[in-house]
Amino acid sequence: MLTGSMPALITPFRNGELDLETLKKLVEWHIGEGTNGFVPVGTTGESPTLTHAEHETVIETVVKATAGRVPVIAGAGSNNTVEAIRFVQFAEKVGADAALVVTPYYNKPTQRGMIAHFTALHDCAEIPIIIYNIPSRSVVDMTPETMAELAKLPRIVGVKDATGDLARVCDTRLACGPDFVQLSGEDATAHGFNAQGGVGCISVTANVAPGLLAKMQAATLAGDYAAALEIQDKLMPLHKAIFTEPGLIGAKYAMSKLGLCSDEVRLPHMALTDETKALVDAGLAHAGLL
Repeated sequence: MLTGSMPALITPFRNGELDLETLKKLVEWHIGEGTNGFVPVGTTGESPTLTHAEHETVIETVVKATAGRVPVIAGAGSNNTVEAIRFVQFAEKVGADAALVVTPYYNKPTQRGMIAHFTALHDCAEIPIIIYNIPSRSVVDMTPETMAELAKLPRIVGVKDATGDLARVCDTRLACGPDFVQLSGEDATAHGFNAQGGVGCISVTANVAPGLLAKMQAATLAGDYAAALEIQDKLMPLHKAIFTEPGLIGAKYAMSKLGLCSDEVRLPHMALTDETKALVDAGLAHAGLL
């Protein structure tokens, strides 16, 4: 179920408020482009600057707009276990297919603490959970051995791996077994990630180029890595440009160039510099999107 290209959905704003009508239109556009699932209210969805009420509104809106056509993995993480329980239970209540739970950031828990945190979330609801391991943001790295302990729980079903370490995919596969779902969290290495045993990508660039990335993922899953590499080559300048500044800002700017949404972000993020805009424009042109 949880395979292929799944955009880490941006959260569109208009004059500082949620732009839910645009969000619904984006869901329809993505499905038409071949997107395999949605991940609302993750890092790219600006979860750190959303209120809890806004967080829940976005999740519910995406679930309703998707209407079961593709899976929805709801962002449900927090460095506060009680808050994360609230988000996981809400995701289940509104009909999300799974919950994405980041390793607790800022607190710097031990491996033992992470096992306790994710066990509590597993036990609080019946929804499947995807671990989100992103050491560059959370400052902690869940080891494959820790993940293997959690994988023994029936509803801890996979990981979004944003380490950028392709050897980690093999280590996790050996520790957790071949049925443990491994999704890339980094666009630039997503092609190689699947060659090592991954089955998809929770993608930032898929906000901008969903059709190309759905085709690339389909090619890798069919074993046609040469065809997938042609698409990756088209998209690599765009991947790099989008992440010159925080990826969500680059993605929103690129989408605004395509007439999909506003490039509005919330502080402490700011609009792209002119230099970065030029890089994104060039990346869009190289991909054939402009």
